[in-house]
Amino acid sequence: MTDFIGDIHGHADALEALLKKLGYQKKNGVYSHPERKVLFLGDYIDRGLQIKRTLEIVRSMVESGNAVALMGNHEYNAMCFHYQAPGGGHLRRHLIKNITQHYETLYEFKNKQKDYEDYLEWFKTLPLYHETDGFRAVHACWDEKNIQLLRQKLVNNRLTEELIYESAQKETDLYNAVEQTLKGKEIGIPAGYGFSDKDGIERTEIRIKWWENPATQTYRSISVIPLDYLPDHPLDLSALDSPDYYLHTEKPVFFGHYWLEGTPSPFRHNVCCLDYSVATGGKLVAYRFDGEEKAEINRMIT
Repeated sequence: MTDFIGDIHGHADALEALLKKLGYQKKNGVYSHPERKVLFLGDYIDRGLQIKRTLEIVRSMVESGNAVALMGNHEYNAMCFHYQAPGGGHLRRHLIKNITQHYETLYEFKNKQKDYEDYLEWFKTLPLYHETDGFRAVHACWDEKNIQLLRQKLVNNRLTEELIYESAQKETDLYNAVEQTLKGKEIGIPAGYGFSDKDGIERTEIRIKWWENPATQTYRSISVIPLDYLPDHPLDLSALDSPDYYLHTEKPVFFGHYWLEGTPSPFRHNVCCLDYSVATGGKLVAYRFDGEEKAEINRMIT
């Protein structure tokens, strides 16, 4: 009996409203439910104006045993932004776009460096994936080869500081596994079809539906975000790391990350994304899971 909650991005008011709607009550400063637990899907920081309160809510629920919180790419990026690189600089370069992405978080902890570093330490306790007999959960992408590597490398599904440094090195297998698990799979698009993302950054790659068979997809249909101007012809499969995809026979998988819009709905019976862009005026979304084998639209709560 698990309630999955998608990307919060510092919107504590929306989080508290959703928890109350789901029947959670605040006792001694911690939200809890007599029968259920929350599984947060990552991305608690950046963009919103209530980041510290969001972290306080999520962390208190985790530490009291009322929730599990996964790592999102924004928590991972924050650690890399903070950790110094061996040759100088930082694991995540302090470029203008990176500083801008982390600005709201850094400003929230202005003059509270120790508090911020304490949360960076807490981020290292966040697992990159979670699996039970009945479901799987991850921030962005469940790829079995990546998960197998993470099972071998991580400590209790978590990154140590040493592993953070290894994962930041592009020549390592761990880099690719962490990158795709937390940020999804991408494919380059043909020349002339570049676009600007939600932050105004020019892109020449699209995030793809890793649960669809790429051999049956076009550039337009494989894109997670609908982009009508993409070419509607078959993919160049040689540009993919692997032709593998999430089969219809696998257990339900829940994730966030993709900034969806419209009415919340599962992609299919065993694939359910819960990021509906609360940070840009959308909805904070939960899925109320009671062990069903097929995801149902009426279990998605906003």
